[in-house]
Amino acid sequence: MKDYILIKKKTAFGCSMAAITLMTAAVVLMFRHPSETRHKPAIVETMSYNILKANGKSILFFRDITKDSILRDADIKPDNIRYGSKITVSEKDLHSIVKRYKAFLKDRQIELTEKEAEMDYFIKRHNVRDEGFDMIAKHYDKLSEESIAVGKIINTLSVITDSTRLEISRIVSHEDTGRKPYSGIFVETDGGIWRYGTWLRTKREGKGISHDGKGNLICGTWNADTIVEGRRTDGKGTYHGHFNKEKEAEGHGSFAAADGTYYEGRWVGGLRNGFGFELGRSHMKAGEWMNGVYKGERISYTSERIYGIDISRYQHGKGRKYYPIYWNRLRITDLGRLSKKNVSGVVNYPVSFVYIKSTEGISIRNRYYAADYKQARKHGFHCGAYHFFSTKTSATAQARYFIRNSFFKKGDLPPVLDVEPTHKQIVKMGGETALFNAIRTWMRIVRQHTGVKPVLYVSQNFVNKYLNAAPDIKKDYNIWIARYGEYKPDIKLIYWQLSPDGRVNGIHGDVDINVFNGYEDSFDSFIKTERIK
Repeated sequence: MKDYILIKKKTAFGCSMAAITLMTAAVVLMFRHPSETRHKPAIVETMSYNILKANGKSILFFRDITKDSILRDADIKPDNIRYGSKITVSEKDLHSIVKRYKAFLKDRQIELTEKEAEMDYFIKRHNVRDEGFDMIAKHYDKLSEESIAVGKIINTLSVITDSTRLEISRIVSHEDTGRKPYSGIFVETDGGIWRYGTWLRTKREGKGISHDGKGNLICGTWNADTIVEGRRTDGKGTYHGHFNKEKEAEGHGSFAAADGTYYEGRWVGGLRNGFGFELGRSHMKAGEWMNGVYKGERISYTSERIYGIDISRYQHGKGRKYYPIYWNRLRITDLGRLSKKNVSGVVNYPVSFVYIKSTEGISIRNRYYAADYKQARKHGFHCGAYHFFSTKTSATAQARYFIRNSFFKKGDLPPVLDVEPTHKQIVKMGGETALFNAIRTWMRIVRQHTGVKPVLYVSQNFVNKYLNAAPDIKKDYNIWIARYGEYKPDIKLIYWQLSPDGRVNGIHGDVDINVFNGYEDSFDSFIKTERIK
């Protein structure tokens, strides 16, 4: 009996120790990191890519084929391809895919050329002191690199003909990972996260996958339970950049739209706010955005910019009161007060160019034009003449009247046609078509006489309402815009009349102040190529 009791005690003790051991093991397992208990398979695929072969020779490397028959991530080297899907396709279908891909590349090359031209225009007229210049220049370099890469692929595919034998092979690299843990990427769901194969109610930290309030997928990096940077894709395109706590775009980010339009800049609450640029195939908008709406470029006024004035008889007074212009004293001392301006330092700028009104219609002449023109040239100013267009008389007669009463000497600035009709005046003369035909006629006659392309002066309102109806004029002639606001006009231009109420030392009363679209190097180039020879 004692032996039995002893055996029972030993058995009970052994069972108790076993239970304690199991409980301890369970607790240890509970608090051990899941990565210590769950492992990847020993052999995993670490890299793969597809090879397009022509007559047995490898010519192109790519990831996979999209449903639009595009070779995804194609390159002449496989260095940037991490994973390539297995592809099964007949040689006949492969020939069709390559043909469609060639067409896609040619269109992409044209698109890149158009976008580079838009950015080149901006870069030539700005410098590192302008807001956003470095960001835009960086994207310009990126487009240039892509353009070169596309050209190389087009050249590589040019060897393929209908008789070329095509095939696809796949290269796969494997690695024995041994006892390495699963990746630390989490997936947010049901108020918690899945990580290492376990659902946890814990803070989000590191790389993860989530979705925003609209159900759009977000892949990003979290810090202290808040996403700080990531990529979100929706039906309109893909955003890449910083986010706020509500998973809205906020801070610096870029958006690549499905139609090829690209935006990069500042975001607040999911909308474009602050400085940014939008680039399409035929347009570029760089400047301030407010709640998703483009406002324009707010430039900084410094002594490095090129300023000019335009004058008429009004700078000499009204009625019988006469005021002379002291040409040896000319300095711009005030840029006008109709709008806010970002001025750096004190406004005390030299006058770099002068335009003088010569004629209006077929019967009005500025009686001070000849004297002002001679004095401007005598004092070394770049100067030119402008004509105020009338909707009541023929463009041919106006052009001849302007030529007959104006000077066009070697070194003069190109002449200007000042067009400021009201809507009623446009309707009365026969509508937009009649107006633009008249403008073309005047420009052609004056160009033939002077040997240079005239400049068209219009308001921003005219640009918005009418100028798109005459794309040839918009493309072929330099534009001078009058816009009395804090933002630069949204169009390619040569001059911007930024105020009608500026002040110039040496001239009585208000003066129209203009700024050249560019810095000294651009202005020098303009003078060399556009002035009268």
